Amino acid sequence: MNSIMSRIVTALLFVQVLSSPAFAQSGADTSDSEKSNLTRLLEAELSRFPAKSGIYIKHLKLGEEAGVLADEHFESASTIKIATMVLAYRMADAGQLNLDDRVKIELSDMRGGSGIFRYKDVGLSPTIRDLITEMIITSDNTATDMMIAKVGGKDKVNEFLRQSGFNVLNQTQTTYEFFRQRYVAVDSKYSSLSPEDVFSLCCTTIKKDSQLEERRAILREQIAQDSASVDMTGIAAELASNEQSWFGAATPREMGLLLEGIEQGTIASQESCKEMTRILRAQKSGELKIPHYLQVPVGHKTGETGGVTNDVGIIYANSGPIIISFYNMDLTGPRAETEDGMGRVARLIVEYFDGVN
Repeated sequence: MNSIMSRIVTALLFVQVLSSPAFAQSGADTSDSEKSNLTRLLEAELSRFPAKSGIYIKHLKLGEEAGVLADEHFESASTIKIATMVLAYRMADAGQLNLDDRVKIELSDMRGGSGIFRYKDVGLSPTIRDLITEMIITSDNTATDMMIAKVGGKDKVNEFLRQSGFNVLNQTQTTYEFFRQRYVAVDSKYSSLSPEDVFSLCCTTIKKDSQLEERRAILREQIAQDSASVDMTGIAAELASNEQSWFGAATPREMGLLLEGIEQGTIASQESCKEMTRILRAQKSGELKIPHYLQVPVGHKTGETGGVTNDVGIIYANSGPIIISFYNMDLTGPRAETEDGMGRVARLIVEYFDGVN
């Protein structure tokens, strides 16, 4: 109880400082020598996290910025899917992509992990807009790889990011490549695994197919035999520590700037940016992260892998939109502890700008 009260008092003090005339004139000092009050608050909170944690904050109306490890490289997990969404809308603006076109989902398109399409029969024909929406709000991996292909591949995504001035944001792998790499690390012969193979290995929630079932049984036996003589724990650790093995890479600041471009309507047309913010606000996962303790709307995108839990987005505070880009990797404690901490930090940020009700 004393710890909770101490943090509430701290937040109140920072609110008072923010509203003081001296603060309003000088703004937050983000230099290394004199950190802003908000940065100090964030540092104190993140020091309690059982993870390597980084955050970037920007209040778009007031212009105040703050961050902790804001320029460090983090495993983006699914937050990098925002880049594919932005590129798709830019292509739509240029007449290079029709978001109303329908695309048939084949078995070769199916991906495991997050999302809803893996639970459906093949043959569905969603619109491209539907694919983008599911890629964001349910983090659907089938939709993700289909959209990466629709915009020209991961190299096109990264070309767009570089041309837009982002040096770290990177779509390193497709989801197919990301899931396949664990088998390739056991034996290079598994580089020939097809998308259907990888999907069958990770998912049992698929329509019965005798050929696929037989192929899966054979592969599982082979992989089990090959894995018996391999240090799987060491392989997992090596993949997690190698940036080239990540699904994507990000810094909190660069992802924050990408989100700012969406919210401010500068990264694509105003109409497209408004549609993207509507998609972000329809998020169906991560309720226990940034939005957990908030009473104001949030548009956001989550991302998780084994030792990673992230959430990035826009908090629509009473004082104005706040960009928040929150990354956590190398978890050393319960995932729930870090995710609950993200919610608590988000609440403190809103209280810092809006005051405590």
